Amino acid sequence: MQEVQTLYDLSPLASLMWVGLVLALGPLAWVLYQHRRATPLRRFRALTLLTMFLTFDLVLFGAFTRLTDSGLGCPDWPGCYGKASPVGANANIAAAQSAMPSGPVTHGKAWVEMIHRYLATGVGVLILVLAVMGWKAWKGRGRKMQQHPINPWWPTLTLMWVCIQGAFGALTVTMKLFPAIVTLHLLGGLVLLVLLCVQVVRSGQMDAGVAPVAIAPGLRRLLWLSFALLVLQVILGGWVSTNYAVLACTDFPRCQNSWWPPMNFQQGFELWRELGLTGAGEYISFAALTAIHYAHRLMALPVLAVLGVLAWQLNRVAALRSASRWIAALTGLQLATGLSNVVLDWPLLAAVLHTGGAGALVIVMTWAMAASRTRSHTLVPAAPELSVARGPA
Repeated sequence: MQEVQTLYDLSPLASLMWVGLVLALGPLAWVLYQHRRATPLRRFRALTLLTMFLTFDLVLFGAFTRLTDSGLGCPDWPGCYGKASPVGANANIAAAQSAMPSGPVTHGKAWVEMIHRYLATGVGVLILVLAVMGWKAWKGRGRKMQQHPINPWWPTLTLMWVCIQGAFGALTVTMKLFPAIVTLHLLGGLVLLVLLCVQVVRSGQMDAGVAPVAIAPGLRRLLWLSFALLVLQVILGGWVSTNYAVLACTDFPRCQNSWWPPMNFQQGFELWRELGLTGAGEYISFAALTAIHYAHRLMALPVLAVLGVLAWQLNRVAALRSASRWIAALTGLQLATGLSNVVLDWPLLAAVLHTGGAGALVIVMTWAMAASRTRSHTLVPAAPELSVARGPA
């Protein structure tokens, strides 16, 4: 079976691109119909908002793919045993499953993995359309548009990043779930959310004719500090998940009935190594997995405290009050789902929600930063309210 396996087989690439195009046609048609009488800027914002929502869903489905051990359901890229779907690879999947019934390749896991790739291709097509719309609007400014369009380099940068993200997705498979690569793939999805969120906020400000809300320099610094700590905690959480270290501690608030259990931080945070192994090729120790888990748990304490202070401070700014409430609610969700992962033996729903909560926090924090500026740099104290569900008018 191994001699048949090729890590990169580009023969189904054209078919996959057609699948992505078909998946993207639905959201595109909906936006164009709903905003057929709107300005190009408003259509751009609507499509960007919808793309951000679908990217968030893609991040969630990526977490589901990882947590159900479906990341190697199709052990080649971009197709499945050189086919565009598991249907064509049915014989190969059946042979792999027969040889190793509890292994990484099963019919169910293959479908989960390929659906993830289909959705990612669809999101990529939407981002390509955004880049085309951005450059078209930019070239037409002064002729057909009265409003100054958003800088087209934003959607272009997003398009370049989604290509990089696709490369990390390929490496995730071909490098057999290398923890560093899988963690970077997760972070890449969050970067996509940041890029799309900035464009949603900026285009909304242009459409409404308002400038970012003026806030005190101290609050602005608190925003950046909170975001930096959140990103660090997300990295640690990704490292826990990709190393399957969640159940290294199954009690709370202590770990292994101790406040400081045996831990091997040097081995646990050796970055470039295969899954389950050290850089020297030996099996990773349980003390290393404990160190990975406990580092994430310890970092949660200052992150929760800083996010609580941030939510309290933002609540004093009328235009950012909704962001304050979102931060408070999502912080509570992260605490609840994080504890559930430990004491309830890592339930799938809680684990997926924990990833989703992290992604939602990244969006809200990005929204608050993009919608505000330090007081000395702003003129109009107004900004669009945080309302992802409502979207553009």
